[in-house]
Amino acid sequence: MTRSNVAELLNSTNFSQEVSLKGWVRTFRANRFIALNDGSTINTIQCIVDFENTDERILKRITTGAAVSIKGILAESLGKGQNVEIQISEIEILGDSNPEEYPIQPKKHSFEFLRENAHLRIRTNTFSAVMRVRSALSFAVHKYFIKNGFYNFHAPIITGSDAEGAGEMFNITTLDANNPPRDEAGKIDYSKDFFGKLTNLTVSGQLEAETYAMALGKVYTFGPTFRAENSNTTRHLAEFWMIEPEVAFNNLDDNMDLAEDFIKSVISYVLKNCKDDLAFLNDRLAEEDKSKPASDRNEMSLIEKLKFIVENNFIRVSYTEAIDILKNSTPNKKKKFQYLIEEWGTDLQSEHERFLVEKHFKCPVILYDYPAKIKAFYMRLNNDGKTVRAMDVLFPGIGEIVGGSQREERLEVLQQKMKDLGVDEKELWWYLDTRKFGTAVHSGFGLGFERLVQFTTGMGNIRDVIPYPRTPQNAEF
Repeated sequence: MTRSNVAELLNSTNFSQEVSLKGWVRTFRANRFIALNDGSTINTIQCIVDFENTDERILKRITTGAAVSIKGILAESLGKGQNVEIQISEIEILGDSNPEEYPIQPKKHSFEFLRENAHLRIRTNTFSAVMRVRSALSFAVHKYFIKNGFYNFHAPIITGSDAEGAGEMFNITTLDANNPPRDEAGKIDYSKDFFGKLTNLTVSGQLEAETYAMALGKVYTFGPTFRAENSNTTRHLAEFWMIEPEVAFNNLDDNMDLAEDFIKSVISYVLKNCKDDLAFLNDRLAEEDKSKPASDRNEMSLIEKLKFIVENNFIRVSYTEAIDILKNSTPNKKKKFQYLIEEWGTDLQSEHERFLVEKHFKCPVILYDYPAKIKAFYMRLNNDGKTVRAMDVLFPGIGEIVGGSQREERLEVLQQKMKDLGVDEKELWWYLDTRKFGTAVHSGFGLGFERLVQFTTGMGNIRDVIPYPRTPQNAEF
């Protein structure tokens, strides 16, 4: 007999058919009613045990968390909550679960407790919903780019360059930590290391993706990236996934168009294909809001917020205009901001980005033309000599969700910027070659996948939207 899954059976009207099902027990009531889940949906299916004709030893082993195999007849349910149920004719315990030791009992658990049990938290409704949405978003990302003529590019994870220039990178070495070779100056001699030079885990695949875009036209990366930033906030991870498209011949306006269309597309996909999970997450967030002060509550429900993103144009505002708005804002004048805006050239913080999105414009915002001194060396310098063709997409509750730019395609200008910022030309000779041979206008952006998942699911902490979060002092599991 072909094994069915819970999602299929809950939507079936083929009553009286014999079915086979395997899954995990969520609850077992009155020695009769099993709520069974197999991961195919957030919902459980009720399976009714014929306890008078079932071995008592089997009944005792039907506990929360146990894995079971069930055969029975699909019947129309007489109870509330679902249309179907299974009248069990045969049940087999595949894997026992000791109720005295199993930590994920059918009750409310704190997210901190669940992070400590990250290997089992996927068995809760919240985390199974989040991870199904994450999977759907991942599929939607690939679907969008392939549909629009992009080629998937696998950027190297081991690199000798620092694309962001921040220096917050994890070093890779095979040298003896207790007795590494040293040069005449007493410094570690990385020429004796595996790669013959100092290498790191990548913070971005952008620079390598640019080289491929200059031959394939449209490419995108979607892979793990790493940042050794000692930050314990709800917005940062040491290991995270990045989506980075690069497009030859696109200017900044094209780049903004691409980012907006891409985000709307993937969120639309989830709204269409993850209705049950989003409905649960929507209710979860609404319940969470009840315990907050009225001023801190979300003005829109989760689903309303997602639809708002899809159905409305993103407002495009220059950095200069944004600074004027922030300088004259009530929280800045009353010194409510932690970081006060006093002059042009200030690097915006999350509190400023969220004010623009949530309080001033009340919609997604794309900021562009940032001061050159606060942005990376590879961004195209504007004619004013002080701003660059950078763009950030700002979302409610998140702040920056996308960062990108038109890249500096002029060799001489790029070389001067690298010199001014202390970027070693010798390390990036291959990157400069793309400006020597057939250079052209090109643009791209990076989107932190976990921040997209966080926004789409309404989760408050980025550690709860990745299976096993890597943060300072935490590499468990």
